[in-house]
Amino acid sequence: MSESLRYIQAVNAALTWALDSRTDTVYFGEDVALPGGPFGATKGLHKRFGSDRIFDTPISETGFLGMALGAAMTGLRPIAEIMYADFSFVAMDQIVNQIATIRYSSAGRWRAPLVIRMQQGYSPGACAQHSHSPEAYFAHTPGLRVALPATPDDAYQMLRTAVVSDDPVVVAEARMLYPTRGPVRTDAPVEPVGGARVVRSGADVTVVAWSRMVSAALDAATTLAGEGIDVEVVDLRWLNPLDFDTVAASVARTGRLVVAHEANLTGGFGAEIAARAAAECFADLRAPIARVAAPDVPMPAAPALQAVVVPEAATVADAVRRTVRP
Repeated sequence: MSESLRYIQAVNAALTWALDSRTDTVYFGEDVALPGGPFGATKGLHKRFGSDRIFDTPISETGFLGMALGAAMTGLRPIAEIMYADFSFVAMDQIVNQIATIRYSSAGRWRAPLVIRMQQGYSPGACAQHSHSPEAYFAHTPGLRVALPATPDDAYQMLRTAVVSDDPVVVAEARMLYPTRGPVRTDAPVEPVGGARVVRSGADVTVVAWSRMVSAALDAATTLAGEGIDVEVVDLRWLNPLDFDTVAASVARTGRLVVAHEANLTGGFGAEIAARAAAECFADLRAPIARVAAPDVPMPAAPALQAVVVPEAATVADAVRRTVRP
């Protein structure tokens, strides 16, 4: 069965599924219970499941992520919401030094089956402290699974996958995707962790993207088709585990690679994809690898300035043209 849902509704549906089907799941964070979430993702859940299953926390990411780890170690499967991904930086000790390492440091006696759910990226008027895309920080950390759903269906499927995982999973959603609508397979079985997906086939160039930049890549591909450039688009979906085999197979077909993400350029996860491709796909490449990303500047709040900084479909299209027709 498929339903047409907005992205934020798909998140709500996945959380409803988790709380309804798993009595060991609890959900907490700032403004998630009585207010229904800062963006509406938890609307109606407190009324349905009560204060024992979904509750508000103090403004202390370090505190409630430590609580999430303790709960996970003692039999629960908590989902902790960080209101803005930017706020995760104040809790990096809990995330990197505690949650990510507990299985290793306990020689397998403890594990952390928990989800850290957050939203990230720019939105009009959001300032430099509310616009980060920090996925590369988490992908750099051994022990964390990192998921970035690009569609309403993946928002539903990947969040359910995260909930049943025995490893800690960071699920980062782009809030600019929240109003987007698409079909959601609400009766699909729970998917395994991992797996990139070719979302558009093409013969001339591969564009690898994730999160909001997948739709930008698809829009660019539509424009470029009118110019005789056939673009293949790969939605990476998971940064850890990384399905590089799908990327390599695509590059073998097209011979060219563009990597696109919203995070700033230096140290972005696109650099990892480019490095892997240079090492493992060198014989297939017919042109230098191109990267599309935000410049290394703080995100401005003014929409007019954001339009200069944030990569969009036109940015991707320009990079593809330079790659295909240098």
